[in-house]
Amino acid sequence: MDASALKGRRIVVGVGGGIAAYKACELVRELQRAGAEVRVAMTEGARQFVTPLTFQALSGHPVLTDYFDPSQEGNFGHLDLARWAHAFVIAPATADLLARLRAGMANDAVTTSLLAFRGPVVLAPAMNVAMWDNAMTQENVAALLSHSRFSMVGPGAGLLACGDVGEGRLADVPAIAAAVAARFSPGPLAGKRVLLTAGPTREFLDPVRFISNPSTGKMGMALAQAARELGASVTVVLGPVGSVDRSGLEVVDVVTAEEMAREVLGRVAEADVFIATAAVSDWRPELRAAQKVKKGSVDGPETLRLVRTPDVLAEASRKVSGQTRRPVLVGFAAETERVLEHAREKLERKGLDVIVANDVTAPGAGFGTDTNRVTVLTRTGAPRELQGSKDAVARGILELLPVERRPSAG
Repeated sequence: MDASALKGRRIVVGVGGGIAAYKACELVRELQRAGAEVRVAMTEGARQFVTPLTFQALSGHPVLTDYFDPSQEGNFGHLDLARWAHAFVIAPATADLLARLRAGMANDAVTTSLLAFRGPVVLAPAMNVAMWDNAMTQENVAALLSHSRFSMVGPGAGLLACGDVGEGRLADVPAIAAAVAARFSPGPLAGKRVLLTAGPTREFLDPVRFISNPSTGKMGMALAQAARELGASVTVVLGPVGSVDRSGLEVVDVVTAEEMAREVLGRVAEADVFIATAAVSDWRPELRAAQKVKKGSVDGPETLRLVRTPDVLAEASRKVSGQTRRPVLVGFAAETERVLEHAREKLERKGLDVIVANDVTAPGAGFGTDTNRVTVLTRTGAPRELQGSKDAVARGILELLPVERRPSAG
């Protein structure tokens, strides 16, 4: 954690009514040790677990518990607290509290203060695993995180207070404090514009059949979120992958390679980094039937004529090649044999700065997995191998990229 980012900051800790409320006491002290000034607001449920007097003693300030109390509203009411704060952290953010925040309710000291607050908010959920997994809770979380001023840390997984095992534990206090500090740290990609492609494309034969591949977009979305966390403004041109975390991102949905090419070519010249992770279908049927194509009356081979789709990465590279200062161009090479040889050839042929190569047949790598194993190749320097979760690999890739614009390659 960059503790200096918290020095002199004014932080409100909103405490929800869960057994993890006692850990908010430690959070107050952790933030203070980093140089922040801390005040506390509590829900009525939180008061059943920890007394306001405890937080008053720790923070050195009165605790907001009742916005109907004339003495509290007169001295440091919810509006004053919202105006005072630089950031708001909700710990624990219970299922009930998340639902009320999502609905924009203002029926206790925490929700009323937060509704009047305009700055960054860090959510630290804690609840039973079944409550966390409930679709309604997930919808509430997704809705909150769709607003860029909200971010989340945790929950962790393990043995819960109720005896169940799974996700739902409050994140460790240092991790929560670090998440708050991160909202004030500019990050190495601050001010940079990152454009990505992710997911597959679909090329239709008729209204019900298409050519595609197993890409789920997990690697691309991991890169997008990692770039956002590092301070970049991120646009994702996304193929059909279903539900994904879009929080803090500009997402442009496309289906075909032609649609993806059109959206990329309209944006790439203004990007600082272009990362092409999408698994673009290389061919499409020459003709697309308006109605479902029926099988012939005679059994036997059928002929399907294919034509090439746009090479999105190559066209983007050509479009910016004449610019004095152009985006850093990053490609992906999903291979099944001679991986580094094919990747190096693609790096040169398409005029890229960096290419990320992986063997999609290797265990724990490739389409649909939560982990990956890649080799990062550049025009200069030795290859670098990265492996682990796709989130960790994404961070590793971004750390290897030059963040300044550079003249055209080769």
